[in-house]
Amino acid sequence: MNEIPERVRVDLDRAIQADRDAMRGLLAALVATPTENPPATRYRPCVRLIESALQALDLDYERVEIPSPTDAPRAAIFAWIGAPGPTLYFHGHYDVVPAHSPDQFTPRVDGDTLFGRGSSDMKSGLVAMLYAAKALRDSGATRDGRLGLVFVPDEETGGMYGSAALAASGRLAHDAVGMLLPEPTSGVVWNANRGALSLEVTVKGRAAHVGLQHQGVNAFERAVAIVNKLQALQRELDESILLVGGRVEAGTNFNSVPDRCRFTIDRRTNPAEDFEAEKRRVIEILDSARADGIDLEVRTIQEGRAAWSADDSALGRALAASIAETTGKPAAFELCPGLLETRFYADRGVPAFAYGPGVLAVSHGPQEFVRISRMIECAKIYASTAARMFSA
Repeated sequence: MNEIPERVRVDLDRAIQADRDAMRGLLAALVATPTENPPATRYRPCVRLIESALQALDLDYERVEIPSPTDAPRAAIFAWIGAPGPTLYFHGHYDVVPAHSPDQFTPRVDGDTLFGRGSSDMKSGLVAMLYAAKALRDSGATRDGRLGLVFVPDEETGGMYGSAALAASGRLAHDAVGMLLPEPTSGVVWNANRGALSLEVTVKGRAAHVGLQHQGVNAFERAVAIVNKLQALQRELDESILLVGGRVEAGTNFNSVPDRCRFTIDRRTNPAEDFEAEKRRVIEILDSARADGIDLEVRTIQEGRAAWSADDSALGRALAASIAETTGKPAAFELCPGLLETRFYADRGVPAFAYGPGVLAVSHGPQEFVRISRMIECAKIYASTAARMFSA
């Protein structure tokens, strides 16, 4: 792997360290801007905030409107540094899961730690990749390569109105030589991810008063019969995942026969498994229920196949060298326990890796946080990785 000149490395580190206060301020502003998904209806203020940050740093950008429901408009933002050509992408999402409390949108700083929804997953990663890009430009490292920044919505619900839509329209990866994703990886590199089939099943019945329950059709009881079959499938699985009932709702009151029961199925496949075959096993259970006379509807929340990138690719080596140089520890490459947007690049043969400042164990939780020093460190690693790629 090409080494970068010591002068360039020092310049990058100094530039990022000098921007520490600005990075902390932008992170706090992003956390204070709710982008909960669902419902995905309050994205616009965050889009404008990211655009303002790009303008303040004098970075060229483009807003790309994504066809989406009129009450929940979506947009992605692309920015570039360097002449058109083969591009290394820093790619991140600005949506967050619903907060446990509105207080999570009031960022709180305690020493080196910033608390708030999205601090770990993954607004600190957005800040790190943005200021890494600034340092690369100011150091002149992008004279030898092109860097792209992509800010997308809707990752938390599978990317239908985010990266999946952009990929389907040809906006992702067509000129890419690599991609870094600043997800909360807890200090390791994710070079592979599980596949995911996430479904919402609505079982239908007929409402009736509890005293006349024989006149109704209990949708909950019908759903239980389906769930029992899914649990039998769950027991057959070895190391992969099937979660039934992540969300469940039924009926309108305790004294009424429920005419609807809605529940979720989340099937996560390992890279070695045949995704289509595993998908069929789930769908066959639902089709069998229909054949038995159960009226049901199925909505796909997200669907994505497992993806993998070689750790000895040029980008894998550059990232590993930068991690070791910056942290003093060797890089560890692991399988992500969930789905990653690296798949939209890896599926096209582009090496793609996730590595970010956040901690997975606190992401989505009531006390989500990130270490500010870790955000600074990751920005240095991103900049060093890009500089290595450009020098090659």
